[in-house]
Amino acid sequence: MYGIVNQAIKGLITENYGVETWEKVKAKGKVNTPFFLSDQPYDDDITYRLVGSCSEVLELSPEQVLFAFGEYWVLKTGQEKYGELMKSGGRDFRDFMKNLPNFHSRIMLVYPKLSPPEFKVEEFDQNTLLLHYYSGRHGLTHFVIGLIHGLAKMYDEKMELKHLSNEHNGHWHDLFEIKIN
Repeated sequence: MYGIVNQAIKGLITENYGVETWEKVKAKGKVNTPFFLSDQPYDDDITYRLVGSCSEVLELSPEQVLFAFGEYWVLKTGQEKYGELMKSGGRDFRDFMKNLPNFHSRIMLVYPKLSPPEFKVEEFDQNTLLLHYYSGRHGLTHFVIGLIHGLAKMYDEKMELKHLSNEHNGHWHDLFEIKIN
């Protein structure tokens, strides 16, 4: 993953728990990198170790950490680093979700070595979307759930999210039902 991901984890921790807690997280995860360059790729293992050590240090489940990170990514990192791109995603939450399958193709212009997930969106009815999430990376479902909640907050809209299923057949596939209120 690119350094911007690890920078964002650092931001989440330092802004909510302090620099001392971030240093504990790095030490627990055996991450010796003094800083992360946003446009440089890093081994995925570093990110997974940071999430695991956040979980231990903060006494939260990895799922809780990933959810919080997903919301933070949209509301803080996305807004600050990609404000115009985020705004161009749609005029409301529904539009953004419908445009989500094309979002990473624009991000790849900035990060050419990106290995993004794939999203497919189906309109079930006027207020319901089905979101398919495919990834070669295991275990990031709760990050995606946090992202979706963050997007709803960004647009100040209410929604209900159900995780309908997940499969692992070489690539991770999750199916979500999103009811927009």
